[in-house]
Amino acid sequence: MISHLNGRVSAVAPEGAVIEVGGVGLLVQCTPGTLATLRRGERARVATSLVVREDALTLFGFAADDERDVFELLQTASGVGPRLALAMLAVFTPDELRRAVAAEDITALTRVPGIGRKGAQRIVLELAGRLGPPGVAGRQGQLGQPAAGPGLPGAEPWRDQVRAGLLNLGWQAREADQAIAAVEADTLAASDGGNGADGGNVPDGGNAAGRAIANGPPAEAEVAAMLRAALRKLSRA
Repeated sequence: MISHLNGRVSAVAPEGAVIEVGGVGLLVQCTPGTLATLRRGERARVATSLVVREDALTLFGFAADDERDVFELLQTASGVGPRLALAMLAVFTPDELRRAVAAEDITALTRVPGIGRKGAQRIVLELAGRLGPPGVAGRQGQLGQPAAGPGLPGAEPWRDQVRAGLLNLGWQAREADQAIAAVEADTLAASDGGNGADGGNVPDGGNAAGRAIANGPPAEAEVAAMLRAALRKLSRA
C-alpha cells in the first residue's frame, strides 16, 4: 500500500493533481479541500489510498491521514465505493460525517450525489460507532474562497473547470450551473467592496474573492477552492 506521497506538485485540476516523486508523475484523485492546499511547483505531502481494480490502479489523495482513514472506512459500508466515498468527503469534512452518522442525520447524508434515503440509512446503520467521535483527529473544514466572476479575464476557463469537477462528482448539469452562479454572485458583490447589495456582509469568504479578482486570473488551487464553495452551496440546497 502507498501510504503517502511527498514530492513536487506538477499540476492541479478540479478532479486531481499530479505529484512528482523520484522523477515519476503520479496522478492522485483528490477532494476539493485537498486540492485547495496544493500549489503547482511547490512540495507537498499527501496521504494516499490505493484502490486496486482489475482494469485500473487508482490513487486517492488527502490533506490529512484522518481524511484518508475515513475514506477507507466509508467503503466498508454496503454500496459505498471509492468514488462515492470521495464525493462524501467533498461535501463533508470527516468530523461533519461523524456528526451526521452519530446523529442519524439522514437528510444531511442525502445531500451527497448518489446517496438516497435508503442508502443513507444503511450507512448510518453500518458505520454507527465506527467513525469515532468528532474532534479526535479530523481537520477543520474551512470554506474555500471563490476567486473569479463572469465577464472577467480568465472567468470562462475557471467556470468550465469547476463545472467539470461538479459533474465528475455526480451533480447534475443544472445543479452545477446554479451553484456556480450563486458563488459568482457572492464574488461579484465582494469585488464591489465586500458587501452585498443589501448592505450586509457577503457570505462564504467574499472579501478574499474580491481581492483575487483584482489581482488577476486564479491559480489552480483557487479553482479547487471555488469548487469547494460551489459544493457548499449545493449541500445547503
